[in-house]
Amino acid sequence: MIPPEADNEPPPGPVADLPAVAPQLRGLRRHASLTLEAAARAAGLSPAHLSRLETGQRQPSLPMLLALARVYGTTVSDLLGETAVERDAIVRTADMEPTAAGGWTYWQAGASGRGMQALRVHVPYGSQGDVVRVHPGEEWLHVLKGRLRLSLGDTRHRLGPGDSAHFDSLTPHRIAAQDPDGVELLFVHTLLQSPTATLCLGPTPGDTP
Repeated sequence: MIPPEADNEPPPGPVADLPAVAPQLRGLRRHASLTLEAAARAAGLSPAHLSRLETGQRQPSLPMLLALARVYGTTVSDLLGETAVERDAIVRTADMEPTAAGGWTYWQAGASGRGMQALRVHVPYGSQGDVVRVHPGEEWLHVLKGRLRLSLGDTRHRLGPGDSAHFDSLTPHRIAAQDPDGVELLFVHTLLQSPTATLCLGPTPGDTP
């Protein structure tokens, strides 16, 4: 569940770097025959916040875009107005821009607009050790560098470089770096294929341990 925006957020301002997002959000909502209130409720947002996203007064975060993509039955790439030509099968390392989410840093390692999402992730020490996730889908991860603590249900695992894990995301799970320098992962998930899935990229604002 994507939590509502914080009560102490700064006043909304214009967003210049994502000009296509606002009209796309409004158009897709209307195409889905959803009222502002219904769409906001399904995405875990307030109607006021969704209205600000649709008018370009606020910039949506990645978790918000994922939630809205599920509600409208589309992809984040479509919400951003990307065309099929941009969905290249090859992803060059020079094109992988780092993005921060909940203390984690990730790079998109797969083509955009796909049901299966591939990421390269850096998990810093102590960023999600107490946040438990449960959602439909599957996850696969592979440790590139460092050591990982992975809890699956009541079982705890220690993974080192070269180790992998593949599990059903309905199993309560939590991920934490064991070393002070953090851990580097390859991460593949099918979260976008489920209408009730949530992003598993570190804790989001409002999570409680």
